[in-house]
Amino acid sequence: MPVKITLLVLFILVTIGVGIYSRRRVHGINDFFLGSRNMGAWITAFAYGTSYFSAVVFVGYAGKFGWANGLSVVWIGIGNAVIGCLLAWILLAKKTRVMTHKLNASTMPEFFAARYDSVSMKIVSAVVIFVFLVPYTASIYKGLGYMFESAFGLPMNTIILIMTALTGLYLILGGYVATAINDLIQGVIILVGTVLMVAYILSHPEVGGLTQGIAKLSSIDSGLTSVFGPAPLRLGALVLLTSLGTWGLPQMLHKFYAVKDEKAIKRGTIISTLFALVIGGSAYFVGAFGRVMLDNQVPANNMDMIIPVMLEKALPDVLMGVIIVLMLSASMSTLSSLVLVSSSVISIDLIKGFVKPDIDDKKNMMLMRFFCFIFVVLSFFMAIWENPTIDALMALSWGVISGMFIAPYLFGLLWKGTTRIGAWSGFATGFLVMLIGLAIELPKTGFDMSKVFVPGIGAIAMLASLVVVPVVSLVTKKYSKAHISKVFDSERTAA
Repeated sequence: MPVKITLLVLFILVTIGVGIYSRRRVHGINDFFLGSRNMGAWITAFAYGTSYFSAVVFVGYAGKFGWANGLSVVWIGIGNAVIGCLLAWILLAKKTRVMTHKLNASTMPEFFAARYDSVSMKIVSAVVIFVFLVPYTASIYKGLGYMFESAFGLPMNTIILIMTALTGLYLILGGYVATAINDLIQGVIILVGTVLMVAYILSHPEVGGLTQGIAKLSSIDSGLTSVFGPAPLRLGALVLLTSLGTWGLPQMLHKFYAVKDEKAIKRGTIISTLFALVIGGSAYFVGAFGRVMLDNQVPANNMDMIIPVMLEKALPDVLMGVIIVLMLSASMSTLSSLVLVSSSVISIDLIKGFVKPDIDDKKNMMLMRFFCFIFVVLSFFMAIWENPTIDALMALSWGVISGMFIAPYLFGLLWKGTTRIGAWSGFATGFLVMLIGLAIELPKTGFDMSKVFVPGIGAIAMLASLVVVPVVSLVTKKYSKAHISKVFDSERTAA
């Protein structure tokens, strides 16, 4: 316990120290939200990676779906690296940086407004982002709560309250600069911790090494060691939601707004992909051995406790302290991105965009800090709500936001033929698929969201939107040549 507490206190002090240091580099809203669009390859890549992987992946997804799918769950980690990082950087990074810079768009709602010449689209997307990022943030707090409850024996709600306060404090101090510097530090911790975690789990007597561990897993159910597991369709839905879903999430795309130049993008693509392969692959690989480590018994009948109990059982105190800091590092990075993006859509897109366009930078930055506080408070109250599991909360958030935005953003960035009605159809399709899917499935479970396979609904929402947007765009009124020239010629000018 003293070792765990020492490492935790040290981590918190460094985090707050970075926030205080970064405060001196924040002189305006552009510094606070985008780091002056001057972030290098390593910082941007680690910011992207650490925003991707949080306690949700380690505690909620790796544990629960490793239990259900066995070794095939590693496909999720591979999909995260190849689709969620490599392809996302190749297809989106350069275009996003150049087009948003020239169109003077700092947020996703501002991009939609400029690209589609639609004020209404800006309002709708801003509200959706603020509301539906709350469940994702709550899922991360839940993951941290379970982890710390297992390691320290503290009440879960107390832990969530402390984490909420810490997130708000260091983010309010330093904005994106603080989060980016912390992401680099935390990324190194995560890389070291995950490699050690895999080694200790495999060498534990309950597993007995890779070969024996696979044999034990196969003796429980041969499907757990097959290439695509016992439920290939569900596995495919998980890969799609957690990999392709990043293409429509504002907190992930935000990293491309702030990257320095094309050279940084090329290097960042490689760094980010390797980072995701190690972290995602390791997390899901460990989760696959949950049944072996825990004698095929779910702890306290709570799937979210599988990974915490496994780690507490397998790791020595010093390494457990490192893993706790690992989980906290990954989660704080994701949380800071979520809170920053969510507060920006209110202060930049709604208040400065409509309510008070002449507001100065200083007041707007104060408003952003205020809405950071409001957002973390809302997330705290959702996190202490017992019913939804971690995976359900995250899938609800990703399903709605990426389901609505992935196609309008992707086609709007890459294809001149995307129309305003086509983009609106993507918004509507993603939202309606999630709404109808939940309306059908929830009554079957007695309105217990933990029993609904929400990732499957989210994956369908994204795919449906990706089909509807180009089809509708082909048969609806095109933009004028002047508007297309303004949007796409500006891209060439900036390049």
